Amino acid sequence: APCDPLLFHDVRPYQERIVEAQQKTGENDGVQTGTAFIKGRKVALGCMDFTFLAGSMGSVVGEKLACLIEYATDHDLPLIIVCCSGGARMQESGFSLMQMAKTSATLARFDDAGGLFISVLADPTTGGVTASFAMLGDVILAEPRALIGFAGPRVIRQTIRQELPDGFQTSEFLLDAGFVDRIVHRSNLRSEIGRVIDFANK
Repeated sequence: APCDPLLFHDVRPYQERIVEAQQKTGENDGVQTGTAFIKGRKVALGCMDFTFLAGSMGSVVGEKLACLIEYATDHDLPLIIVCCSGGARMQESGFSLMQMAKTSATLARFDDAGGLFISVLADPTTGGVTASFAMLGDVILAEPRALIGFAGPRVIRQTIRQELPDGFQTSEFLLDAGFVDRIVHRSNLRSEIGRVIDFANK
């Protein structure tokens, strides 16, 4: 479970928010990791939980994902991460930002070992998660109409003081721009991921 080394306090103490999220979700933090079987093939699987502090990535989320990636590397398993996040966890400041580098570096070692990484982008996938491991997949699948981006449209509009194209942060827009490989409805993800694994012969 996450700790609070900065003793962060906004409207409420960070530790209080953690306890509330744990009681609400029954989970220790915003990602679940483990192994599963898809079409009889063992895979390493991580699933982010948006209901836990908006699926934000803090030290625990980053460490669990790094350990999952290392396990996939050591056991030559396909890696699947289902991303659903508001980004880096602001209450952990620099500690949360370090997780972007940690997960990306661990993925680089996985890639060097010839691993297959399938990134699944659910709604929403934003912030530091988008800016790190979420967009590093060998194959990137996205759910229909998912919001995918770094900053939200309101922040971008206020920063650049320009109007933005309609739907420019949707999975459909990103598919047209080549940032996403395929849009897959959640009910079809299992079979689609199985096809990708078969094609990669992993």
